[in-house]
Amino acid sequence: MLNFSSNDYLGLSNEPWMKKAACDAVKSYGTGSGASRLVCGTLPPHVALEAALAVLKKTEAALSFSSGYATAVGVLTALCGKEDVIVLDKLCHASLIDGARLSGAVLRIFPHNHVGKLELHLDWAREHHPEARVVVVTESVFSMDGDRAPLSEIVEIKNRHGAMLLLDEAHAIGVLGDHGRGLAQLVGISAEVDIHMGTLSKALGGGGGYVAGSRDLIDLLINRARSFVYSTAPAPATAAAGEAAVQFLLTDEGEERRQQLAANIRLLAAGLPKVLRQPGKIQSAIIPLIIGDERAAMVAARWLRREGFWVPAIRYPTVSRGEARLRVTLTALHTKAQIDALCLALHRLAERLRARKNNRPEQ
Repeated sequence: MLNFSSNDYLGLSNEPWMKKAACDAVKSYGTGSGASRLVCGTLPPHVALEAALAVLKKTEAALSFSSGYATAVGVLTALCGKEDVIVLDKLCHASLIDGARLSGAVLRIFPHNHVGKLELHLDWAREHHPEARVVVVTESVFSMDGDRAPLSEIVEIKNRHGAMLLLDEAHAIGVLGDHGRGLAQLVGISAEVDIHMGTLSKALGGGGGYVAGSRDLIDLLINRARSFVYSTAPAPATAAAGEAAVQFLLTDEGEERRQQLAANIRLLAAGLPKVLRQPGKIQSAIIPLIIGDERAAMVAARWLRREGFWVPAIRYPTVSRGEARLRVTLTALHTKAQIDALCLALHRLAERLRARKNNRPEQ
């Protein structure tokens, strides 16, 4: 089947030079790191990866974790305690929600991308918890809707209220901004982000998560982020592949690959059937085709599988009840013929869904 569900947006995971970087690291350092980072698990590939991430994000330092989930939980529990306040977008990833809950901080949720409600929560936090550390948490590109956060407005509001901003760029790194530096760089507010978070497992084609920011922030996390302190360091091969991917982003070839992804997104957007288009402009490599009914979404996904396309149905609890969808993702390696074939299948699917809704016999 043709896979239209992968987060390997740039198609790097099977690049020969990625494989070579991983294999060379195995030859030099073995298959495992042998211990946690603070014991003896920090190896040259980890150091090189974190230096490259700091260059990419233009920050003082960076720190890598074993997974994006471990990153979110480790950072939020290290930064916040019961005397602090965390304010999250309603559609934040489960790892961010879990990290916020595990921290013990006072938790407030604002409706998705609703900056007015965000400001009300920050007003409340400063009135009722004047000494608290207040952290606003959002994603730059949301994983199930593919839409972008209004970062300029969020930064302006958090600055007025003396809050910090943790920005998860998991689905923007490698996709948006100059050389894939992310949405924060694209809209010109990178320097205003206190905590840059992301992953190596999507557009960078490998595994693990990272945080980039000030030297003080990274030193704090090295000593207090429990998912970092008490986990065996990521395999050296994983770190080496990650560093190779980051270095690739900074090359002309890397930028060309990113531009090819952008061209594929435009091609799919133009070919989608109107009935399956969502309001607003497609803003990322994630295109949700919201069907609503969970059973109908499952039927649609099965039909696409029979037609040769892997596009899974996403349903509750990953998304709200009544918001079941097909989550289409694009990579730079999809060809025009493949995208055209998917669009043709989606037009046929739209007719079937219309017939089902109108209780007519399907053709």
